Amino acid sequence: MTLDVITIGRSSVDLYGAQIGGRLEDMASFNKYIGGSPTNMACGTARLGLKSGLITRVGDEHMGRFIREQLVAEGVDVQGVITDPERLTALVLLGIRDQEQFPLIFYRENCADMALCEDDIDPDYIASSRCVTVTGTHLSHPRTRAAVLKALKLARANGAKTALDIDYRPNLWGLAGHGDGENRFIASAKVTGELQATLNLFDLIVGTEEEFHIAGGTTDTLAALRAVRAISSATLVCKRGPMGASAFSSEIGNSLDDGISGPGFPVEVFNVLGAGDGFMSGLLKGWLTGEDWKTTLKYANACGAFAVSRHGCTPAYPSWEELQFFFKRGMKTPALRHDGELEQVHWATNRTGDWPEMRVFAFDHRMQLEDMADELGVSPDKIGPFKKLCLNAVKTVAGGKPGYGLLCDGRLGRDALYAAAGQGLWIGRPVELPGSRPLQLEIGPDLGSKLAEWPVENVIKVLCFYHPDDDADMKADQEATILRLFDAGRANRLEFLLEIIPSKVAPCDDQTTAKIIQRFYDIGVYPDWWKLEPMKSDAAWCHACDTISRNDPYCRGVVVLGLEAPSEELAASFAAAARHKLVRGFAVGRTIFAATARDWLTGTIDDATATNQMADKYRALCQSWDQARKNIGGTA
Repeated sequence: MTLDVITIGRSSVDLYGAQIGGRLEDMASFNKYIGGSPTNMACGTARLGLKSGLITRVGDEHMGRFIREQLVAEGVDVQGVITDPERLTALVLLGIRDQEQFPLIFYRENCADMALCEDDIDPDYIASSRCVTVTGTHLSHPRTRAAVLKALKLARANGAKTALDIDYRPNLWGLAGHGDGENRFIASAKVTGELQATLNLFDLIVGTEEEFHIAGGTTDTLAALRAVRAISSATLVCKRGPMGASAFSSEIGNSLDDGISGPGFPVEVFNVLGAGDGFMSGLLKGWLTGEDWKTTLKYANACGAFAVSRHGCTPAYPSWEELQFFFKRGMKTPALRHDGELEQVHWATNRTGDWPEMRVFAFDHRMQLEDMADELGVSPDKIGPFKKLCLNAVKTVAGGKPGYGLLCDGRLGRDALYAAAGQGLWIGRPVELPGSRPLQLEIGPDLGSKLAEWPVENVIKVLCFYHPDDDADMKADQEATILRLFDAGRANRLEFLLEIIPSKVAPCDDQTTAKIIQRFYDIGVYPDWWKLEPMKSDAAWCHACDTISRNDPYCRGVVVLGLEAPSEELAASFAAAARHKLVRGFAVGRTIFAATARDWLTGTIDDATATNQMADKYRALCQSWDQARKNIGGTA
């Protein structure tokens, strides 16, 4: 068996109101996440280290592709995700009104996941998993119910475990109107009968008190649990909100407190939507890895606590590393989203994408190219088309392979930047006013609204001419700008690359770069990437890399800049940098494009020649880096 768990059922795009404390009617903007309980659980368990898969349907359109791409990025197996050529992907609009009201609207009329049918259940795929987990919604329609029952019977025949999250939404059983999506309980003998007809097929049944009320056919919680027990020998886990949960593996006692419980976590409630799916993810982690019920419920309660503390469903769930960090360090504030240390671990361990090697063509230059155009007497309007040729060179060399990228601006290089989207390339985008010291931002002071316009695959790149010997006013000015930019980037879910060049300010020694790196960590700036100038000694590289690793063990890494050095000098600097595994590669520009730009801008060479020249130089640098890494093997 290659998978730990397969979840089956709903898959949607959640559009979460970005404004907090108002009516859904007054929401002006929305954040887009993947959603639907089985989809959330597949991602939640994958973050905790389980090998998870999902069986669902998505539309043959942008939102369906979004779900599939996000699942892959989260490490979820998508073999069972079927693209429906006729139906649209489901959507859900959600809001946070206050601590108790969380309005939502389901857009699920004839949606793709409700077209799931028996033919979509591949026996070999079911046989690949140790567990099949389903949710109640897909028991509400004959077609989807047949698919779920087929999967459950196959799983049981294979000796796999089966689990049900009751996940009762009256709206999705046709018992409430479109505007009543928030309602969690309406009594229905029909729904109770439909559920009870399946309860004997499960080894684990999970629900809130209200969900056991519908499964048991009574609003007396203990009586409802006993009614379920009369039908099923499954372990029953009853979620009790801030009081945690109780697990009953045999008879039901005289109180919910008679069940097995795990440690609870009294956190501040920010958003309850998706909390149950986070809870279930933690529960499945413990259950499927053989933990006792007390430990399993500890996992579940903690994952639920994270979920209620953050915006969104899947984005709120912890990684396994984050969960262990939380258990070891303890809770510093009930408002977990305001715990900076915890949020850094959350961010760093849940980023998607992997870039073990970075071969970046940097053509984000603005001042240098504008000066060149002015010197040559040509229109600066030609710079944009030239940058598209730079992009063509990147694509030519990359050839669709991973580990390649570009740095390009949105002012002169807008067309190239837009064309690079969705190509599988790493994309960095500068924000500094070229040459400014103290640092000024080209995007202006209104960082939040400007960065909100960026695609989330863009990485903020900022260059700062900073030296430890700068005077206090210069340091304070530049540090404040970097800190504001870093915070705005995080708020907009954008990765951050900090480039520092001290050698243009004052003489440097083996400790200079390390001191700068430490200073930025001290003020609370945790770059996803560092861009550093070539350092002449191995000791300088050791000090820099050690400082990064000590402060941020999850940092994505370092790229080496070029400073228009000749290729031979760059090869030597690559050899020095490649000894350190934290250095992922290079980000070089003028060494590749400078001479070609002059010839192309004056009309001496055509587009094809310019592209080929830059591709050849870029390819040679890539080969030089790869050879340096191969020769050394990466030692630190």
